[in-house]
Amino acid sequence: MNAHPYKVLAISGSTRKDSANLQLLKAFASLAEGRLQVEICPAIDTLPHFNPDLDVTPAPPAVQLFRDKIQAADGVVICTPEYVFTLPGSLKNALEWMVSTTIFSGKPVALITASAMGDKAHEALQLVMKTIESRFTTATQLLIRGVKGKVDGNGNITDAATKTAVAELVTSFTALIAGENTPDQ
Repeated sequence: MNAHPYKVLAISGSTRKDSANLQLLKAFASLAEGRLQVEICPAIDTLPHFNPDLDVTPAPPAVQLFRDKIQAADGVVICTPEYVFTLPGSLKNALEWMVSTTIFSGKPVALITASAMGDKAHEALQLVMKTIESRFTTATQLLIRGVKGKVDGNGNITDAATKTAVAELVTSFTALIAGENTPDQ
């Protein structure tokens, strides 16, 4: 294993200031302490709307900064709610800025969908991340239904089964970044 913690960029699909998704990312960071150095990405709602005409070199400054943060990370964790049975527009927009690049190609990712239900958003997130060639496994994904009753406003997971699942996700994600074999690789 790496002598220093791996650098991980954490992206919340929610733009709410104190969303359950942001709180889950804080809990993820806490559970990963010593193994992963987690940086929570600034709000993705500051990115301009994706427009292929603007996807040139140099990219718009906010887009380039976002791309640079992903490029510099050893891995990326995305935690998103489900809006109208799919991904929030701001997350989809952020990921669309990656399509013309190879930044996510082979990049280890952990995918968390945390919402009231979340099934359709989780399917959409998997599809988008496969399309941009990120690397994830069954063990580096988590669907958390009924999230509002499982995390508090201070980044604490209040549900024991959810805390165990997130801790297992941290372990599997760390192994994926380290290049260790996981059951479904």
